[in-house]
Amino acid sequence: MMTGFMQIYDPKKLLLIAGPCSLETEELSFAVAEVLAGLQREIPEVNFVFKGSYDKANRTSLSSKRGPGIEEGLRILRKVRDTFGFRVLTDFHSPGEAELAGQVVDVLQVPAFLCRQTDLLAAAAATGKCVNVKKGQFLSPQEMRYVIDKLEGSGAIEIWQTERGTTFGYQNLVVDMRSFPIMRQWGHPVIMDATHSVQQPGAGNGTTSGQRQFAPTLAYAAVAAGASGVFIETHPDPDRAWSDGPNQIPLGDLSKVLHKLVAIWKATGSGSSEA
Repeated sequence: MMTGFMQIYDPKKLLLIAGPCSLETEELSFAVAEVLAGLQREIPEVNFVFKGSYDKANRTSLSSKRGPGIEEGLRILRKVRDTFGFRVLTDFHSPGEAELAGQVVDVLQVPAFLCRQTDLLAAAAATGKCVNVKKGQFLSPQEMRYVIDKLEGSGAIEIWQTERGTTFGYQNLVVDMRSFPIMRQWGHPVIMDATHSVQQPGAGNGTTSGQRQFAPTLAYAAVAAGASGVFIETHPDPDRAWSDGPNQIPLGDLSKVLHKLVAIWKATGSGSSEA
C-alpha cells in the first residue's frame, strides 16, 4: 500500500458524492459547496465528497456547453478542497488527463461509457488515488467483476463501483436493485448514482432529458438494498444548469433527501458491514 495513503470510504458513515454536474463557474461551485458544508455539520453520519466535472466530453450535441476546461476546473476543485476541507472528485477521459487530475483530486472517476477501457483504468490506478468506476449502461452487474480485476491488477489502492442504470429500450434507463448485493461480492463499496439513473438519453431534442422527481426514490431504494453510498448531482437552479439539469436535485431539497437516506441507512444496517 502506498505510504501515507488514507482510505476515504468509512463503513461507519453513509458515503455521499455530491455537487454540480458541470463545475460551470467558481461562483456556482462555491454556492453548492457552502450548502454541502452546512449539511456536513448538520448530518455527521454522512461522509461528504464534493463532485464536479471540468469537461462533459460526451454531450449529445456539438453545441452543448462542456464545462470550464481542465485547467480552470482543477483550479476550482483545488480551491473548494482547500476552503471547505472536502475530498474532491472529478471524471476524466484519457490517460493523460488522469495524470493531471490526479495531482489535484482525491477521487478519479471513470465514466460509464469508458468503464472497460483498459488504458484508462490502468492510468487511474497508477495515480495512487481512489478510483470510482461507473458501471456501463451496457453491462450486467456480474460483468463488473472484470472491470474490478483490471483495477486491482493495475494496483489501484481504493476502488468504488457505481450503479447508474441500465439501458432499457430507447432513451430510458432502469436500475436492478439486485446489482448492489451482486457487486458487493467484489469486496468494494457500491454506490448508487441516483441522478444519472433517471436520465432519458437524447430525449430532449439534442440534449439529455430526465425525471428528477424519481431520483430520491431510487436513492432510498438503493440504500435499503445495501448501497454503501449515493451519488447525487445538485444545483441551485437545475433548469439553468449547463448540463443534466432535468435530472439534478434542487440544492434546496437536498437536506430533506439526506435526512431520509440516513434514516433508511440506519434502519437497514446497510453500513454495518462490507461484503
